[in-house]
Amino acid sequence: METQFSHTPVLLSECIDALRIREDLTYVDCTTGGGGHSFEIARRLGQNGRLICLDRDPTALQAAKIKLHDYLDRVTFVHTNFSDIGEILEREHVTNLGGVLADLGCSSHQFDTPERGFSYMHNAPLDMRMDTDNGLTAYDVVNTYDENELKRILFEYGEEKFSARIAAAIVRERSTSPIETTEELATIIKNAIPASARIGGPHPAKRSFQAIRIEVNRELDAIAPALKAAVRHMIPGGRIAVISFHSLEDRIVKNVFANMMQGCTCPRDFPVCVCGKKPLIFLPNKKPILPTETELTENPRSRSAKLRVAEKL
Repeated sequence: METQFSHTPVLLSECIDALRIREDLTYVDCTTGGGGHSFEIARRLGQNGRLICLDRDPTALQAAKIKLHDYLDRVTFVHTNFSDIGEILEREHVTNLGGVLADLGCSSHQFDTPERGFSYMHNAPLDMRMDTDNGLTAYDVVNTYDENELKRILFEYGEEKFSARIAAAIVRERSTSPIETTEELATIIKNAIPASARIGGPHPAKRSFQAIRIEVNRELDAIAPALKAAVRHMIPGGRIAVISFHSLEDRIVKNVFANMMQGCTCPRDFPVCVCGKKPLIFLPNKKPILPTETELTENPRSRSAKLRVAEKL
């Protein structure tokens, strides 16, 4: 049986401040989770305001509906990947999009529900799917990907310097029998890493589990299309706020924002602009917003969070 859905929203007040919510506009929470951020958005909306809550995890949406029960007259829930935000906005005929929030982290509930297979701290079947309708599981990645592909995923998505050793160990172990549980996988990873590298620092399996989870859910693929579609549909003065939790996500967000800030791309020796490109956004905060010491104490999982904010011109 699953535990009750719980997730402490990260950088909550900073996100709400950044969005500058107007009570008569439409807002989108791309990654609703348990509804912590959504609740604070919804309660600031008036009768004509609207919130669209997206999430890949149907369990999250069910929990959010309960949390937002006082505001259901102004909230629409959609079970979807946030990469589909453009299609959702068009389908819902949204013409007054004032802000978009995307929290790119996994929810505490997903990590703390053993049977979901996200955590190396609980023994469970290898799953890691945010959307349980998704066909690909962690079991498939671990037991069917070839050694080179496993090495690439561990290195690129987990920034694991021992990716080659871990990939070889996985292939060697699965040749005898399939690797079926998180405990089996964590043990294989731990034993593949030199003993000297296992002293101190995070759990030896942390980076590899992150990498496999990203591959299962194609997490990085959704970010750029979603940000571009959100800005395209937003009214001037609307804001987009994105929380990332590791360098791969943050780099994508930073690069997409930088590209949308760029104006003319014509060679400098051109007498006039022929590309017609104009900046779409500006950054009200030049550097990412980080959690306060108080939040870090109360919610240690916020430690790696970074909030980047952009405003539509």
